[in-house]
Amino acid sequence: MTVAENLTQIQENIKHACEKAGRDPEDITIIGVTKYVTIERAIEAVHSGVRHLGENRMEGFLEKHENIGEQAIWHFIGTLQSRKVKDIIDKIDYIHSLDRKSLAKEINKRTDKPVDCFVQVNVSGEESKHGLQLEEVESFIDTLQNYPKIRVVGLMTMAPHVDDEQILRNVFQSLHKIKNTIQEKGWDHAPCQYLSMGMSNDYQVAIEEGATHIRIGSSLVGPYEE
Repeated sequence: MTVAENLTQIQENIKHACEKAGRDPEDITIIGVTKYVTIERAIEAVHSGVRHLGENRMEGFLEKHENIGEQAIWHFIGTLQSRKVKDIIDKIDYIHSLDRKSLAKEINKRTDKPVDCFVQVNVSGEESKHGLQLEEVESFIDTLQNYPKIRVVGLMTMAPHVDDEQILRNVFQSLHKIKNTIQEKGWDHAPCQYLSMGMSNDYQVAIEEGATHIRIGSSLVGPYEE
């Protein structure tokens, strides 16, 4: 299927999820995850109306950015090594994987303007996943006041790849709860109004539980290898 056809179906699913949750579909940002597809497929996504693109590998991001540039809003959604911050910091619009002070320090050092960041949280506690534990989030974000170029716009998590919907809901609800806690602090450096959660297999549940940014790869652009 074309990206446009896939996008139409995803938008319909978003509409249904929002109806269930009493939300506005306009509040949902679709991030097209293009890490496994060709530059041509990524360009097709942009031309189909996918405004936001997400990459999690440095080389793939730089290659696609060179070809697409400012036609897209760019999200770096993978683990970001501190030593590579300098290579992307002027090209990226959002970082979804802030989870340690050393990375915050490097971001703060390498830019002259605030960078919109999502703090990554390992809600499920899986060893294979990066991110802070829930109980670490508040104190970590508090310390980020020391880095004036960091702006915490939200939280990000990845749910386990399971069929049990209640497990998914528990993960998403936990992230939503801690987001509200941070938001209530009224910190200038951490408005924390967004939730980046939900992928191809679980984005409808994530939306029902408050997701504002969903990261969609295979359902949108297809599992086409580069």
